[in-house]
Amino acid sequence: MKTHIMESNMVSPSSSAPPSSQRAYGKAVIALVLLAGIGVFFFFDLGRFLSLETLKANRDALLGYTESHFGLAIALFIGIYILQTAFSLPGGAILTLTGGFLFGSLLGTLAVNIGATIGATLAFLAARYLLRDWVENKFGDRLGSIQAGFAKNAFSYLMTLRLIPAFPFFLVNLVSGLTRVNLGTYAFATSIGIIPGSFVFAFAGRQLGTINSLREIASPPVLLAFTLLGLLALLPIAYRKWGPKKEPLG
Repeated sequence: MKTHIMESNMVSPSSSAPPSSQRAYGKAVIALVLLAGIGVFFFFDLGRFLSLETLKANRDALLGYTESHFGLAIALFIGIYILQTAFSLPGGAILTLTGGFLFGSLLGTLAVNIGATIGATLAFLAARYLLRDWVENKFGDRLGSIQAGFAKNAFSYLMTLRLIPAFPFFLVNLVSGLTRVNLGTYAFATSIGIIPGSFVFAFAGRQLGTINSLREIASPPVLLAFTLLGLLALLPIAYRKWGPKKEPLG
């Protein structure tokens, strides 16, 4: 009887791994997947397909395929956009232009929004899972106030970062993952914040034949308009900080 109890309490070394080991294994797998995806993109020079010249050269073939397989074309487009964003690859502007060209301004903006939001959320989660613990352990004493401020005003901050073109999309995804912002807040602010820029490029995609450079779309007036929209998103924070204070009752 005593031997049976001792045997039943013994745990096989291979039956379960410590949580820390499982976490380290998971991080290694995710890091390898990310590196493999980025490596494949650059090794096979897939970026050559994400250029304005390539899009113009294949416009008839792309339109023909979209007209024949409309539902599948949208699904493929969203899937490609998710991968591009999740792996932080270049080509987002061309893909958004393509969405407008193939599906129209409104449907193209919607398809871009779905793909970009899902992809950005995956990049956010990957950065949080891989790096946040290390960042907080190493710099936690210096980042405490910044983390608290960002978490408190996360929606306004994220809206500003999404609207102002000076902040690269992929960088916002990765840096946000290192903060304590709520996942739902991050996804919602991303989805709303990218609508203006997505619509501008999708709308321009309808006039593909007249576009010779992406700079023609992101003109100084357009960039200024986005910047002003981004600054407007900071107004709630400014009001809470410098607005009139409510006096305590009694």
